[in-house]
Amino acid sequence: MSVLYPKVVFIGLGLIASSMALAMRAANLCEVIVGHARSKETRDVALEIGLVDAVFADPIAAVQDADLVVLALPVGAMGEMAALIGPHLKAGTTVTDVGSVKVAVILAVQPHLPVNVHFIPGHPIAGTEFSGPRSGFARLFQGRWWLLTPHPEVDTQAFARLCELCRKMGAKVDQMDAAHHDLVLAVTSHTPHLIAYTMVGVADDLGRVTDSEVIQYSAAGFRDFTRIASSDPTMWRDVFLNNKEATLEILGRFTDELAQLQNAIRLGDGAHLHAYFTRTRAIRRNIIDAGQDTSAANFGRDAKETTTKS
Repeated sequence: MSVLYPKVVFIGLGLIASSMALAMRAANLCEVIVGHARSKETRDVALEIGLVDAVFADPIAAVQDADLVVLALPVGAMGEMAALIGPHLKAGTTVTDVGSVKVAVILAVQPHLPVNVHFIPGHPIAGTEFSGPRSGFARLFQGRWWLLTPHPEVDTQAFARLCELCRKMGAKVDQMDAAHHDLVLAVTSHTPHLIAYTMVGVADDLGRVTDSEVIQYSAAGFRDFTRIASSDPTMWRDVFLNNKEATLEILGRFTDELAQLQNAIRLGDGAHLHAYFTRTRAIRRNIIDAGQDTSAANFGRDAKETTTKS
């Protein structure tokens, strides 16, 4: 495969950035990978495992002569970072991000980038509960959707090249309006995470169930909640603060549905419960049929897969 971006710079070296770096190396989509991270430990690990060719504590030094810059930070930090690196980007550079909120990111980032830099916001619908440079694996994006929310006047060649990069990392690419993206993700990701955090918090607060019982007797449903609720707290704090309106709208709908189920349980309305569970069960089957989940352990990750250079 041909090189798409000679020099790629990752601002942030967590799960998504490390998986992108590994996928790019596997497909020979770039020549040089450079990273920036605030933590010296993260920078040291990234070099140790061969994730990057060079890593900098200073993001301005990292982005020099970059062809592609990927903002892989909590969404609340992207505006400040864009203001810092924007004046130092060369003409023709493409900047993208991997945040799960788009309207707030566009408003925060776009004003700080020169007009000759192509900003194409993005969001790979892929992930695990793990973080850090060791958490990545090259096949994370295989068969997953990568949503792009470009400005209507985006440079068509820059957009096509980023789409090709995503596809060659294994993803399926779709284009979406930023506000609609935020509503969709409030349904499919943000509110479910909030519910998971809440349920785990309820178990922690319930004095009649001991911590040891919660851990020892966890059924599959609660284990799934704990997996989701173990995600990066900084990232999710910023998601909820930056997608407030859509999340509150969906949370209100959830509260209404929950009240109806409470009433059905209280009244012993088995017919209502059975019909409701039958309808929602079909959605799960549709997700599997669409290839957006797998029965393989560890998200389909190969236990032998490592984060070292090939």
